[in-house]
Amino acid sequence: MASPNWPIDEAPGRDVRAVIPENFRLESGERLTDAGMVGRLHGPDHGPLIVVAGGISGGRFAARWWSWAVRHGGPIDLDRVRVLGFDLAPGRDDPGVTVTTTDQARLLAILLDSLGEPRIDAFVGASYGGCVGLAFAATFPGRIGQLAVISAAHRAHPAATAWRGVQRRLLAFARDCGREAEGVALARQLAMTTYRTAEEFDLRFAATPPAEAGGPYPVCDYLISRGAEYAGTTGADRWISLSDSLDRHRVEPETVRCPLTVISFTSDRLVPVADSRELAARAPNLCRLIEAPSIFGHDAFLKERELVGRALHDLLNPFNTLQPSEIAA
Repeated sequence: MASPNWPIDEAPGRDVRAVIPENFRLESGERLTDAGMVGRLHGPDHGPLIVVAGGISGGRFAARWWSWAVRHGGPIDLDRVRVLGFDLAPGRDDPGVTVTTTDQARLLAILLDSLGEPRIDAFVGASYGGCVGLAFAATFPGRIGQLAVISAAHRAHPAATAWRGVQRRLLAFARDCGREAEGVALARQLAMTTYRTAEEFDLRFAATPPAEAGGPYPVCDYLISRGAEYAGTTGADRWISLSDSLDRHRVEPETVRCPLTVISFTSDRLVPVADSRELAARAPNLCRLIEAPSIFGHDAFLKERELVGRALHDLLNPFNTLQPSEIAA
């Protein structure tokens, strides 16, 4: 299950692998082409185990895509805790399959079993990773200590499904026309307009007309560059599967019984703050609901370092204050 080709880790880690049992079936009844599950461990050899999962474009390299948070001395302190990231199903070369967040949680459990880890101390999930965290907590209540979800909720909002549906149709159209890479780039451009906000674009880009009709405006240049950068990292089928998985996501908040922290942003159009409030209100063991403004919308989990970092530090403080001798024990 190859994740995007991230450069070398900001903090050293090592890959870990697990064999997916032959009798493993997705909730749809389908099988995965990949026979293995790949994760990446960071931090000390012993100590509290924190699973970190991000969006559908993330993967096992958590110390790269979230390098300001997952680092030595950071909010998720690699001097104090072990961090496990993992690649999402399906793999890059897998044909499209119907996969759910519960399927991802079950695959994570297989990886944990292979590591001899019956229980994780915490799961920190952002965007799609937060959805997987909720599914893991609901499916394996005895295997998780606490859960933090950022820019994620217990259901997909219909407006978000509408945007993602357009992206999926664009991806399928380009694939069927033999122009898959161009379709991935265009879908990424469209996705970026839903991740960020009008306020941010207004601050960053002047409405300078191009020389000719149809030419790119400054904001279009930005989107085109983001699309081109992403085009080689995933295939249309994989993106369609993971995008569809987001829209299938449903977890009853009452089934998430571990201590729960919910972090949301009022400008997030993909995960409206009202859904985060409902998740928090219905969860039986809520620790904190944090709401904050941000010009970065859904991507605030990547950009709002001070607020998210402080929340993660508070969440993981009991682990961060352990002495080295306690961690090694």
